[in-house]
Amino acid sequence: MNNGESKPTAPKVKNSTKLFFSGVIILTISNLIIKAIGLLFKIPMNYIVGDTGMGYYSHAYTLYTCFFMIATNGLPVALAMMLSESRSKRQLKNAKRIFRVALLLFLAVGLIGMLIMIFGARPYARYGLKAESTVYCIIAIAPTLFFITISSAYRGYFQGYQQMLPTAVSQMIEAVCKLLLGIFFARYALAQGYEIHIVAAYAAIGLTVGAGLGMIFLTFYKLLFREAKYNEEFVAEEGETDETEPAGKILRRLAVIAIPITISSSVMSITNLLDAVLVERILQTIGMTEEAATTVYGNYTSLAVPMFNMPPYLIYPISYSIIPLLTLARSSGDHPRANRIMESSLRVAVLIGLPCALGLSVLSQPILSMLYKAESVEMAWPLLSLLAPSTFFVCMLSVTNAILQACGYERMPLYSMLVGAAVKLVSNYILLHIIGMYGTPISTFLCYLTATGMNIYFVAKRVGVMPNMGRVFGRPLVAGICCAAAAFGAQTVLTSVIGLSGRIPTLLSIAAAAVIYALMVFLIRAVTADDIRLIPKGEKILSVLKKIRLVREA
Repeated sequence: MNNGESKPTAPKVKNSTKLFFSGVIILTISNLIIKAIGLLFKIPMNYIVGDTGMGYYSHAYTLYTCFFMIATNGLPVALAMMLSESRSKRQLKNAKRIFRVALLLFLAVGLIGMLIMIFGARPYARYGLKAESTVYCIIAIAPTLFFITISSAYRGYFQGYQQMLPTAVSQMIEAVCKLLLGIFFARYALAQGYEIHIVAAYAAIGLTVGAGLGMIFLTFYKLLFREAKYNEEFVAEEGETDETEPAGKILRRLAVIAIPITISSSVMSITNLLDAVLVERILQTIGMTEEAATTVYGNYTSLAVPMFNMPPYLIYPISYSIIPLLTLARSSGDHPRANRIMESSLRVAVLIGLPCALGLSVLSQPILSMLYKAESVEMAWPLLSLLAPSTFFVCMLSVTNAILQACGYERMPLYSMLVGAAVKLVSNYILLHIIGMYGTPISTFLCYLTATGMNIYFVAKRVGVMPNMGRVFGRPLVAGICCAAAAFGAQTVLTSVIGLSGRIPTLLSIAAAAVIYALMVFLIRAVTADDIRLIPKGEKILSVLKKIRLVREA
């Protein structure tokens, strides 16, 4: 190499940044479509099997999610980080070896997890939930875990190359099959005269088939993927090295990175599993029958929870994509850029999460009324109003988890989630006895508030990134309050004063809130010129915003 060491670094950061933003865009769009498909599944399913059937389905899905998080959440991140690191060090043969070892590990984990679900289904349904009819749904959904675990190996591989399109397409395949095949199988079972819990189990088969097809797609995509094209920037001047690691060392490194991430990510899924058992048992203790308790739980998890989960899906692509980008920036010694990436990610999480949380809370009843039948909405909308503010903290938690993991502090999110989970379980146990089902969304709020607060402290203390509190939190809060006020005011005027009904006033209220929020964000300078430059085509967008005087230079 003829000149200094900094020469190869610049193109790496530049190319990686482009891949980061393209990945964020791809995953954001796909996640929005997937969430929309998820709603399209639950709306007709609510009419087909009712709240009771959705209760059986939700119990099985909660158990599956718990195993899914344990089996797949930490390992793909660890694989992506190790691949990114090996590529940045020009160890391309080692990168291939890492993937081969990891794939065998994923295969074993998926198989074991599936078998545990199948053989543990009846004891869990009988003695845990005290809702034995759930067993059929659990067995129907169990093979999904095996397929998804294999898919996660490929997704971790592509994440290490910052290629998000394969992940997005495979997730779309899963979602479409869940929708179309799930509804088809449910209607078939209903036409055969099967009982509701059997109909719900048939619906779960659609998800299993979709997971299998998604895995097949990723397998073929990997066979056709040209690694050399994406490794050119790392080996253009010095060439690749022949250094490889033994399989035992690779497994140990995977474990060291993955175990803390897996535990911290799984804490909430395990907590939700315990929460499901807690809710079912306590509701029966205070006088409900098994079917009534399952109905209440099904109403909450099929109407309120999906809406609560929608805003974070706008943030997950950012969290997913910044891990390899931060790893590359820190490995190349570009700490100022790494700090800018972290603060920008936090700011985006606040700007998206805050208005969604406040707006969803004030418009919970009309939004649910657009989608579900009246008797289900009447039970669910107060729960959603209480649950919606938590979505902001989920957005913040996702980004801060990713920052801590990428910076080598994988254990910090674990501590945050353990404390948050303890707060949730204790508060829910107390509140369920006092105010019934309303205690569940309140305990969820307390949980995520606690965990997010701890994560922000760890980011400031350990990583050394203290964001500008006014610009990152204060200004978006002002804009978010104006957004919620506009939504509530428009809904009140359109329905009570003008007398409109149906979906129109709700859609107009959402549109008014969005316009007010966008204007406020620029008027109070919650977004700056430097922020705009960070997005794709930022200079062109900035020039337009300057002409209409919405943004000016700092």
